[in-house]
Amino acid sequence: MTTAAVGAPGSPRRYLHSLWLLSARDLKVRYSTSALGYLWSILDPLVMSAIYWFVFTQVFQRTVGHEPYIVFLITALLPWVWFNSSVSDFTRAFAKDARLVRSTAIPRSIWVNRIVLSKGIEFLCSLPVLALFVVISQFANTPAQLSWGLLWVPVAILLQAVLLVGLGLLVAPLCVLWNDLERTTKLILRALFYASPVIYGVEDLPGAFETLAAFNPLAGIFALYRVGFFAEEWDPWVIGIGAVMSFAFLALGLSVFRRLERPLLKEL
Repeated sequence: MTTAAVGAPGSPRRYLHSLWLLSARDLKVRYSTSALGYLWSILDPLVMSAIYWFVFTQVFQRTVGHEPYIVFLITALLPWVWFNSSVSDFTRAFAKDARLVRSTAIPRSIWVNRIVLSKGIEFLCSLPVLALFVVISQFANTPAQLSWGLLWVPVAILLQAVLLVGLGLLVAPLCVLWNDLERTTKLILRALFYASPVIYGVEDLPGAFETLAAFNPLAGIFALYRVGFFAEEWDPWVIGIGAVMSFAFLALGLSVFRRLERPLLKEL
């Protein structure tokens, strides 16, 4: 490959270099003025886990999930925070840097992918919280059991990244063309939290709801995150449907983005 090709606006190397620079900029801006810095990436899921653990184990008699319940919660809450924060930022992905979006020669999909990457890095940095509670659980009556299922975690991360890129390419341009979709997306995310197996497992749902939940791609993804600690979470049907749905959203996002890229630039 020639030097000119490497530096060309559409070259993969330049795209990846620009993606890294934009993602690193996002992280620096987010934490440069924060006193707590890195702690913010773990504080939200930590507080949420503590609340749900207290409510479902100390206040009410819990009938969902597996023991240790705090590990069961965190294995889904951490990737949920990655998902929720990414989709929330997709609604402002282009409007936030409108001038750069209009003037850059790099493919505009980078404004979606940088969010997925920067939020994904935050997710990876929050994983020590999970490791900490796994260690603490070893001193409890029902310790977390580690298994070879942990090898599925990289697959879960890949599937979640694929799903997020697809959703980003779908949501980001639509929110520019129709401003009301930003608020609508926030409402959908609130409902989706309870419609996803975060505080419960798919197997805890009755009959038809269990079948319906399988078509939520997060169900299969969360099962892959959990299977290393809870062998009962292994469900080829749910995981397979989750993988198919993730790539289906990617294909849909790519198709919609190609159609809306020009109207998007006119609107900015």
